[in-house]
Formats: sequence, C-alpha cells, structure tokens
Amino acid sequence: MMEFRYNLQNGSAKQVCPSCGKKCFVPYIDDFTGKPLPERYGRCDREINCSYHLNPYSDGYAKPIKAALKGRFTGNQIAGGRMPLQPSPSRETSFMEFDVFNKSRSHYGQNNFVQWLVSLFDAEKVNELISKYHIGTSKHWPGATVFWQIDNEGKIRAGKIMLYHPKTGKRVKEPYTHITWAHKSLGLAKYYLRQCYFGTHLLNSSNKPVALVESEKTAIIASAYLPEFSWLAVGSLSNLSVEQCKVLAGRKVILFPDLNGFEKWRAKAKEIEKQVANASFYVSDCLEKIATDAEKELGLDLADFLLRWEYHAFVNGSNRPINIKLTGI
Repeated sequence: MMEFRYNLQNGSAKQVCPSCGKKCFVPYIDDFTGKPLPERYGRCDREINCSYHLNPYSDGYAKPIKAALKGRFTGNQIAGGRMPLQPSPSRETSFMEFDVFNKSRSHYGQNNFVQWLVSLFDAEKVNELISKYHIGTSKHWPGATVFWQIDNEGKIRAGKIMLYHPKTGKRVKEPYTHITWAHKSLGLAKYYLRQCYFGTHLLNSSNKPVALVESEKTAIIASAYLPEFSWLAVGSLSNLSVEQCKVLAGRKVILFPDLNGFEKWRAKAKEIEKQVANASFYVSDCLEKIATDAEKELGLDLADFLLRWEYHAFVNGSNRPINIKLTGI
C-alpha cells in the first residue's frame, strides 16, 4: 500500500479555517517530521457551507520531494533546505486491545446515546442495536458513547468517542464539539490509526445490500427502520474513499448522503465503482426530492426524516413515507 507523507491530522483538535473563519479546520501534517504544513494546507469540516480544502499534492507543494526521490536532486535536503528527502516510513495499523473494548460494553444507564435510543424503541430492539453495533460507554465525558470500528477480520481499529444529548439525540457541540478517539483518551501516543467504516464487521454475516450513510447515529437508526440493508457509516462527507470501499467488492451498495451532499457523493461513487471489483454503487436521491429549502439549508440526514414516524407504524405500514429508490450512477 502506498504511504503518503502528508496526511490530515488525526484527532479532534481543530484550527480556524482561513476561508470561513470557523474553528473547523483540520491541517495537513508531515508524517516524517511530525510538524504541520503551512497554515493554508488543510480541510474545513464545514463541507457544505464552506468546503475549503487545499491539498499539498494538488498545488505543487510536494513536487520537489517527488523529484528528489526520482533522483533529480541529491543531498539530504530539498531546495529551501527545510524538508528531508526520506519518504515517510511505513507503519503498521494499530488495533485496540479486546479488554478495552469489552470493558466499554457496560454502564448503559450512564450512556446518553443509549438512553436516547430507549426513548425510541422497546428494550428488545435497543439491546439488539447495542449488540449488533457493539456500542460502548466511555468515561472521557460523562454520558459519552464509543462507536467501535471493527474491520472484516474482527480486529478493532478504532473507537470514536462522541457525546450526545440524552433527550434529543443531538450531538453536544457547546462549548466545543465533543469528539475524540479511544486511543487518545487512553494516552496511546504511538497508536497508528487507520480507520474502517463503522459497521464493517456486519459484512461477514450478511449478504444484504449495503447502505452507506455519513454518521454512526444514522446507521444505527436506519438499521432499525430499514433492516433489509446492512448499514455502515463512513464518518463524514469527505470520508467516502476507494481504499475504504475495497471491502465492498462484489456487493450492491446504495449511498444515502446528507442533504446537499448528493452531487459530491454521486461523483465519488462513479470513481469508486470503477476501482472496486464487481461492486455496483447507487446514490439515493430520495431526500433531495422530499426536502424543503429550509431542510436543505440545515443539511438534514436520513435519520432526521425516519424519526418523524413512530417506529412500529413505519415498519408495519404498507405504504412507507420514504421511497427508497435505487438511482443508477
């Protein structure tokens, strides 16, 4: 696998975006030196309202190092005398110890997200969702939830810690966005995070069509309302990639982007389908068709619409209020 020297910084710390001025900016890091690139290089997480993203590989910043590695430069430094020539050393993916994962699967009375699920579903369904997605509890913040990323080999790649409001099910964003990683919370400084999609472990036990959404919350809710799919979450609008979709080879995949993400995911799906063997990718436009302008401005997702209907009425009803249609790409 090719290792890129410049990568977006892992973790929840954000900087001020040079475009929109919001503290939603993830900088690029030089993995060889451990230092950030010039402040213009990075990506704004406000992908709909801002969409700023300057990649060092797209504007020529990385060309001197590429040239040096091809032998057109010699010596220990490139022009300018600041950047070493050596490529980033290859690193193996880190995995979380099972004991850590297992200990998190308790104290659900103190888990805000699970308490919100209790307000939506009966105890049997809540227990089913907890077991299916291995939902965990974290002490990092009182009431926090761990969404474990388990790959198709059953290895635990990451634990994404988030805080939700127990009554509304909304993410807590004040006074800051409460997102971090289990390995950071545990102080595992040498942990090399290489993510997989949330729910990837479900692929081994089901031949159902695969549905991709952005958030872990949406995958869990949609799996209850629409069990005919295996629901996975990519984590963010920009996290849809060829590399992480390779595990979907041979599958039928339908994507449900958040509002205003349709065109971006449709273009990306075309690219991915060409490079993932025997997979068929479709992008659902059902939300785009039924959403109002105000709802599009808010960037609502599939869960926001599903939750407008009581669970039992939805799954037992003959006429579903949301038409899940496969729109070919």
